[in-house]
Amino acid sequence: MNPIMNISQQFAAQQYKLTPQREAIVKVLLDNEKDHLSVEEVYMMVKSTYPHLGLATVYRTLELLCELHIVEKMNFGDGVARYDLRDNDHDHMHHHLICSVCGRLEEIKDDWLLELESRVEREYGFKVTDHRLDFKGTYETCNRTGCKREKECKAVS
Repeated sequence: MNPIMNISQQFAAQQYKLTPQREAIVKVLLDNEKDHLSVEEVYMMVKSTYPHLGLATVYRTLELLCELHIVEKMNFGDGVARYDLRDNDHDHMHHHLICSVCGRLEEIKDDWLLELESRVEREYGFKVTDHRLDFKGTYETCNRTGCKREKECKAVS
């Protein structure tokens, strides 16, 4: 099924409308799925299509998308809230590898925690309905001289 149609159905199921402005925001997220965009980044991209759309509208729409479990609000340690589309093909949120040197972020689509969830349910009587796992570390191939965090630190000092 077309992702926009799927999201439209999710909106309708909760008595919300996927307005043209909301659809434009969703399209930006779909077109930039690997980028984990911030509110401001989404706003700048949508503004070209809807110049009168305000930042507050983008923020409210992203919060609604979170409430409807269409996107997940994430923080990767850089102090910026970012938005990540949930994958309908999986019961749980995908996982991330986050380089603490350069900030590179990579998604892991496989769900490695199913066995652990079963154990948690067996041993604690706790049914896991969702989970998210972020691995922080350093890539072997990370090049410190090209590190964007290094540049940010120099800009601050």
